[in-house]
Amino acid sequence: MKRERCIDMQKRKFVVGAAVFAAGTLMLSACTSGSSKTTSSNGTTPAVDQTLTLWENSTTGDGVQYWKDTAAAFEKATGVKVKVVAIQNEEMDGKLQTALNSGDAPDVFMARGGGKLAAVVKAGQVMKLDGKLAQSTLDDMAGAMSAFQIDGGTYGVPTAVLPEGFFYSQDLVKAAGIASMPTTMDELNGAVTKLKASGVDAIAVGAKDAWPAAHWYYNFALRECSQDVMNKAATELTFKDDCWLRAGKDLQTFAATTPFNNGFLTTAAQQGAGSSAGLVANHKSAMELMGAWEPGVIASLTPDTKALPDLAWAPFPEIKGGKGTPGAMMGGADGYACYVKAPESCVKFLDFISTQDSQEKYAKAFQTIPASAKAQSVVTDPALTNLLAAYKKAPYVMLWLDTMYGQNVGNALNVAVVNLLAGTGSPEDIVKAVNDAAAKA
Repeated sequence: MKRERCIDMQKRKFVVGAAVFAAGTLMLSACTSGSSKTTSSNGTTPAVDQTLTLWENSTTGDGVQYWKDTAAAFEKATGVKVKVVAIQNEEMDGKLQTALNSGDAPDVFMARGGGKLAAVVKAGQVMKLDGKLAQSTLDDMAGAMSAFQIDGGTYGVPTAVLPEGFFYSQDLVKAAGIASMPTTMDELNGAVTKLKASGVDAIAVGAKDAWPAAHWYYNFALRECSQDVMNKAATELTFKDDCWLRAGKDLQTFAATTPFNNGFLTTAAQQGAGSSAGLVANHKSAMELMGAWEPGVIASLTPDTKALPDLAWAPFPEIKGGKGTPGAMMGGADGYACYVKAPESCVKFLDFISTQDSQEKYAKAFQTIPASAKAQSVVTDPALTNLLAAYKKAPYVMLWLDTMYGQNVGNALNVAVVNLLAGTGSPEDIVKAVNDAAAKA
């Protein structure tokens, strides 16, 4: 497939709403060295002894090494140093907000797009990149750039596209007598029964971190709600259609079959062998609903810290009578942005991590799908190649709902879903939590 066709096909992928970008409340920031500029021997114009501070969310393994190597390569090419600060994923949003409040935050920071990034734009804390990024960056990242475009402006660059689905152990599924992964909820219920009878947890969920549990609701909503309804909710930040309530009832009904690992409410998502990803990595649970980062996380948690040989991917089942278009997916895009007062070398750094070479290295280090269309040919893991094929065929990909709605509304949604799973909340409470939080935004 020619690159031009691939880009055109993917430009429509991330459905992120319009007015939602003015409604988010997350506030992020970054700091600059404030050094004066001079011309270096290689023709670039970095600041004297300038150091960019980068906040990223990989704390172990090849991901950390990727950022260290990239920082060294960028310094060699431009003379600008990059101080890499690794922050645990679940702590990233909160620490960024605290950094803004303290006035001491990074030049370059991880951005997830949607309402969370929109709040930073509204606060005037992120650099507008229109007319600054290299044309090659815009071309190669066209498939995922929409997640970082707000009110017609570009405020970040993607590094990975992260569509979602079930990552599962083929060995455990086969041992349970399951011939193929379920495509309907009835089939999923049957698979859960067989997996539990085989002596393993059917599905791992790291509900301690809230968002992994909430993703179940997101996917039920994706199946129950039409694209138009989801777009309208993204604009209004309210759940008015009955499909949002049906999604909650679907989740409540499914959870009543006890499909999740024992103690899932206190299970972390990615930290250690006892996390939800760790349970899959060590063949304690058969599957987990996650995004395209999952193979890399699981690989870091296997006994030999290598890729899980029998890991595969399957889509979330369709729901009979649902209004969502078959094949639609939930997903997101990781990326990076610059503080509004960061030096121009920050933009150069964004261009640097967007090159085909850097994106290929990123994909290998994180075992994920790179945002660059040119670099996607390095994806060879069968689980990811099947996921990438489904992503390219998807009629649309809805951005994670907590990302789309921003920090306050998104957090209220996630907590309400966890409460439902804990038996202290209801489907009606999920709808009310979102509407109440939106009214305060």
